[in-house]
Amino acid sequence: MWFASPMPFVNDPAVIRGLLTTPGRWAVVGLSANRDRAAYNVSGYLQRVLGMEIVPVHPKAETVHGAQGFAHLGDVPGPIDVVDLFVNSRHVGAVVDEAIAIGAKAVWFQLDVIDDAAAARAEAAGLKVVVDACPAIEGPRLGIG
Repeated sequence: MWFASPMPFVNDPAVIRGLLTTPGRWAVVGLSANRDRAAYNVSGYLQRVLGMEIVPVHPKAETVHGAQGFAHLGDVPGPIDVVDLFVNSRHVGAVVDEAIAIGAKAVWFQLDVIDDAAAARAEAAGLKVVVDACPAIEGPRLGIG
């Protein structure tokens, strides 16, 4: 017997625009000092072009773009506006649960990072959610930055 999967999450363009135009503190989970990784370039765009404060979150807790890194999302002092997810889809659910627990205002699942159940949990908890998108693509597309 065939069972339909849950409806995939659909991004709200107003949420994307709002997150990219409202100054905020973005925890970039999966950000390291490796310049060859997408997280490095996207976080640079967030910081330099959009004026966001970035917080690197990676097990190595490296300083990236001049910002102090932390090993875990829960280690970051102070409020977080957006949790930007550069992690494998298999692991994103636990990070989303941690984002909910710390009181983040939004979660942004990067390109090819998809977990509809985690997105639904975040939305049900009152967080804004963007799935399978990149700020460095969406910003220019919307004429932001």
